[in-house]
Amino acid sequence: MLRRIPPLRLLITLGVLFAGVVVTSGIGAHYPHDWLLENALVAVFVPVLAFTYRWLPFSRLSYLLIFSFLCLHELGAHWTYAEVPYNDWTRAWFGRSLNEGLGLERNHFDRLVHFLYGLLLAYPIREVFLRVGNVRGFWGYFLPLDLAMSTSMIFELFEWVAAEVFGGELGVAYLGTQGDVWDAHKDMALASLGALIAMLVTAGFNARYKRDFAREFIESLRVKGNGPLGEEELARLREKESS
Repeated sequence: MLRRIPPLRLLITLGVLFAGVVVTSGIGAHYPHDWLLENALVAVFVPVLAFTYRWLPFSRLSYLLIFSFLCLHELGAHWTYAEVPYNDWTRAWFGRSLNEGLGLERNHFDRLVHFLYGLLLAYPIREVFLRVGNVRGFWGYFLPLDLAMSTSMIFELFEWVAAEVFGGELGVAYLGTQGDVWDAHKDMALASLGALIAMLVTAGFNARYKRDFAREFIESLRVKGNGPLGEEELARLREKESS
């Protein structure tokens, strides 16, 4: 059924829906300045995604995965990640909070979204590597995992710098460590785990349906050039320039 929807129509539909989500998220945001800070990267990412459509249209699946993650991000931006009241919601629906049922203490919504960052965005990242970088085999699974891990680390550094710059209540709300000194490490680990699961699932599907999966995987690990690089390559380039 998804294949029947024209990609451009799907992109426009999701864009309109997400605009509504952003507006809804901003109305009555618990920390308006934190909401603006949380949406700084969104304000850059979404237009870039739209304007590059003709050059690099993603699959319908990738657009849906990106849309899902951004909607969860807007939920966190509205309440701040550390204060999303999922326990109140589950208590109202089931008579018991989720934390009580699982024996948890802190608010774990931020942990969930970091995990879903890797799980939902690793596949769109893979599309970029395959179609722009023309990577194949092992590298088509490792590089999306690697980028998900590194961007998760970069975001933690961004949070740290933002908290240092703004300080006070805004800095605490944006950082959202909730007193856990290992918060950044756990967030990065969960993003990495999500991306790993996404790539293992993708590899499983490809192994099932691609006849040349094993050959392509092995070929991608073969050394393509026997000559060393570094100073050897620099000397070769200098000799070529002088000749």
